Amino acid sequence: MNGLGSYLKKHTEALVKDVGIEPACDLTGKSKATLGRYYSDNEEHADRFMPIDAVAALEKAAKYPHVTSALAEVNGITLSYDPERRNSDENANVNSDVIALSQRFAMLMAEYNQSIEDGIISVNEAKRLLRETSQLQRVLIEMKMHLEEESGERI
Repeated sequence: MNGLGSYLKKHTEALVKDVGIEPACDLTGKSKATLGRYYSDNEEHADRFMPIDAVAALEKAAKYPHVTSALAEVNGITLSYDPERRNSDENANVNSDVIALSQRFAMLMAEYNQSIEDGIISVNEAKRLLRETSQLQRVLIEMKMHLEEESGERI
């Protein structure tokens, strides 16, 4: 088995163990044996990987997105993980997203105004701006997901 396959299987195993084998079976509709094959390093199972819908179901229940972070890492992508997911309220909709968006943008502009006051943006000020920009991006992603949900399309 190549290094990438082995790496992904180890993270798949971590995901299943994070959720628990019985709950993982319930969430995915797969048997213990099938789940075990997805992370087995035996040569006969080298080409078997967990389907993406099963990964998504398990990562929703897990404490950490093990497989997604592994995929991002091997592709040189950095993810920002926030277990709070403050803007993902079940009752949230586009209207609440617009409110959150305007609030976040106002906070970004206030931070920028304070940072540029002396004409120089320090490293700490840049970090605060980056943090606010990331929060704004998170709200935009949630808004995009709500718009897709309401329109019945994936963009």
